[in-house]
Amino acid sequence: MKRFVVTFARGFGSGGKEIASLLAKDLGIHCYENRILTLASQMSGLDERLFQEVNEKVREHGGFSSFMRGLPRARSYIARTERFTSDDELFGYQCEIIRNLADQESCVIVGKCADYVLRDRENVVSVYIEAPRSFCVQRTMEHMGVTEKVAHATISRTDQYRADYYAYYTHGNYWTNPVNYDMTLNSEKVGIHDCVRLIEQYLLIKEFVDADDIQAEA
Repeated sequence: MKRFVVTFARGFGSGGKEIASLLAKDLGIHCYENRILTLASQMSGLDERLFQEVNEKVREHGGFSSFMRGLPRARSYIARTERFTSDDELFGYQCEIIRNLADQESCVIVGKCADYVLRDRENVVSVYIEAPRSFCVQRTMEHMGVTEKVAHATISRTDQYRADYYAYYTHGNYWTNPVNYDMTLNSEKVGIHDCVRLIEQYLLIKEFVDADDIQAEA
């Protein structure tokens, strides 16, 4: 298996995170999402001298990946209810972590503008997952245990946050632009598990993986 990264952007409730996790499991690689934000937040809270000491230790031990695995994984659904507020320093730490992960290992990275951060690398496959609102609402109601009204509001607020976040840090690009991605998949029409299969087939075509690298359950 060559070293590669699959980045995921996704509409809230579309199943994008589940698809990313299943893909990583099939390929025997790690999936990173909010642990990137957690580590970046911890690092941004350090003064410059302490940050340099931590950064040196991280690099001595093979990069950020070993530190990331010790952090708790995110809940299945994390909604953003606040308005987007930029934090350039925090985003800078996230970019450093993402690039370091891409240098060190094959992995899946969800969100965090990872497709943009790694846009100049040839070993990156970027995927966008979306689905009709009715499908996303139903999944949100089931996974979060909320009413239809709350599900609609949660999807609207979270997707707006993601759109504003992406536009700010990519200098005006828009999050749902299909040109940003290798693949754009409708998870309702394709199905969650078949989205995983399609991405795996694309990785085979790109020669990032061999058939033997895929550990999918029959």
